[in-house]
Amino acid sequence: MEKNNRGSIEGAATGDELLHRQSASAEFEALACQIAEAMKAQNLSRKRLAERMKTSRSQIGRLLDPKDGNVTIATLQRAAKVVGRTLRVELI
Repeated sequence: MEKNNRGSIEGAATGDELLHRQSASAEFEALACQIAEAMKAQNLSRKRLAERMKTSRSQIGRLLDPKDGNVTIATLQRAAKVVGRTLRVELI
């Protein structure tokens, strides 16, 4: 990272950006937990979820890893559908 002409570091997150990232991370963690709980209730393995979603087990690993957060909305929607849920995204 480099300093700009105002003395701040280019690419550094502001306080608001950090709060937003933390909030998004917490929301993703909650979604990952809900999917895992639904899988458990249905006795659905990661392998079987991957088969039903037509994806890899490594993608399921990323989906269920609350620390990862690198999952698309489309993937979340497909997972929700497979476990009998609906994903709702809102702007407030």
